[in-house]
Amino acid sequence: MKEAGSRTPEPFRDLPFRSPRKTHSAQAAMRILFIGDIVGRSGRRILREQLANLKDREAVDFTIANVENAAGGFGITPKIGRDILSRGVDVMTSGNHIWDKREVLDYIEEEPRLLRPGNYPPGTPGASSIVTATESGQKVAVLNLQGRVFMPLTDCPFRAADSELETLRRETPIIVVDFHAEATSEKMAFGRYLDGRATAVLGTHTHVATADGRVLPAGTAYVSDVGMTGAADSVIGMTLESSLPRFLTGRPNRFQVATGSPQLSSVVIDVEDSSGRALSIRRLDVLSSDQPG
Repeated sequence: MKEAGSRTPEPFRDLPFRSPRKTHSAQAAMRILFIGDIVGRSGRRILREQLANLKDREAVDFTIANVENAAGGFGITPKIGRDILSRGVDVMTSGNHIWDKREVLDYIEEEPRLLRPGNYPPGTPGASSIVTATESGQKVAVLNLQGRVFMPLTDCPFRAADSELETLRRETPIIVVDFHAEATSEKMAFGRYLDGRATAVLGTHTHVATADGRVLPAGTAYVSDVGMTGAADSVIGMTLESSLPRFLTGRPNRFQVATGSPQLSSVVIDVEDSSGRALSIRRLDVLSSDQPG
């Protein structure tokens, strides 16, 4: 028998997804929105067009977005970071492209809401986690870590998580982890490793949304990859014309960021604020108003 006030996890939905505004159940005191990798101008455009309405319609309490591809597909600039925050994003996470723009080195030291992966060596600029609060005063921790399989060399994310989580849990039971990684096996292992110790472990980096979102046995919401916020008609955000020659010729070719009709890929997590346990995770994907279909 289902307990009164509990929320049944909803399955991931195909694009486009539209639903009426929802209200929290008595048990789910907080709703967190996590937006997948914002890629270039198209990704920033749909964020600008859709985020305010999306947050209102879904009664979102806290918003996180991965922004490591926001500036022309590679990195982020202070101007773009300030614009994303002004649109209603509470915390920005990143990954291996965080260092692609030189001006980020000063910005990441000045802006605590921009995170970089925590398993870079000691002395790396910026912070890997933040504890901040919703408008109601509920504290939320966000932690950013990066995988090692098929990725640039970094320290062990599993050991880094052990250290960071111990500190963060002294502040709040609600901890959302952006695990920026390539291999689904590493992501799944990482999610299981943190099950019961984090509210959510959300995969980013591949730009391809996966259909394996679920709440793990000990109460951690998990998905292998949230997906991409950028041009839908593309190869993971880049034009076909600049991507295809790499496969046909085996030679390097400069990528060009795709433009045109974008999509916003995200997940919504309902959280029991007293315990930090996830109650549900569901996919929430939005098409631009000029997207066909």
